[in-house]
Amino acid sequence: MPESTSRPLLALTMGDPVGVGPEIMVMALADPEVYRVCRPLVIGDLPALERAREQLALPTKMHVTPNPGAGLYEPGALDLLVLSRLGPEDRQYGRPTRAGGAAMVSYILAAIDLALKGEVAGLVTGPISKAAMNLAGYAYPGHTELLAEKTGAPEVAMMLTGGEFRVVLATIHCALAEVPGRLEEAGLLRLFHLTCRALSRDFGLARPSLGVAALNPHAGEGGMFGREEESIIAPAVARAQADGLAVQGPYPADTLFWRHAQGEFAAIVAMYHDQGLIPLKLLHFMDAVNVTLGLPIIRTSVDHGTAYDLAGTGKAHPGSLKAAIVMAAEMAQRRSAGRG
Repeated sequence: MPESTSRPLLALTMGDPVGVGPEIMVMALADPEVYRVCRPLVIGDLPALERAREQLALPTKMHVTPNPGAGLYEPGALDLLVLSRLGPEDRQYGRPTRAGGAAMVSYILAAIDLALKGEVAGLVTGPISKAAMNLAGYAYPGHTELLAEKTGAPEVAMMLTGGEFRVVLATIHCALAEVPGRLEEAGLLRLFHLTCRALSRDFGLARPSLGVAALNPHAGEGGMFGREEESIIAPAVARAQADGLAVQGPYPADTLFWRHAQGEFAAIVAMYHDQGLIPLKLLHFMDAVNVTLGLPIIRTSVDHGTAYDLAGTGKAHPGSLKAAIVMAAEMAQRRSAGRG
């Protein structure tokens, strides 16, 4: 085991207490390899995690710690900062409650605070329920918007990555009919700059190349199938190129992702949620990671939801969570080396 000072300390939020979050957290931290790259501190609910450990029959022991500095951070001991002790009525699988939603958000807020204070090197978030979040009075579409507000980040973006396959989203959680109206030249230009900075700083890529997806079939076919390419996307690409960025497009999405898979680009900028995530999850369903770009802190996450239908069955797969932990550790090491 490496010396603790060489392994970044990461805050891992448990996610929704009645989803698969507790199970995948316990499963992921039962793997000694996780401890070779980081010191993981779980923030969550003690009864929910104990139940998951017992149901999975894992030998892991819970080590309740009052603060990040008091953790053991060694295989076999799950270090836990307890923020809730929910009763049975708030721990029924697949049934989110107001109390469970409030607890779920409290884990995230505590992790953000620890990261902003420098007590942890980054955070890895478990799956949450937007419905439970709203039940508890937090009107956010998801993690990304909450993180942006609480960290004061002026501009953020969602990137999903599986290995070297990376997709950044120009729009995220909105109706498909709203996408054309949300695209703007200046916003895309900022997104290109933000993505290139993040790929350089956190992924060690010098002058990363971006491939930009068209919105419409055949990139609009000269305006026959839409003019967003001519009026918005292409001008943003041209401005990015004038700024010295290696950005190309817009290209038809039905061929662009294949080109990315062959290694032509460091990342793809997709215009809407499913355009980017369908190919990503087709190739990396079990190990994709959600990364928030533009935050002053490191944040990675699983690429899936609460999976209420699997909660309590022991069938949930921890691959995405383990990949998110490893990625956060690597990002923290690069940032630390950059400061040095």
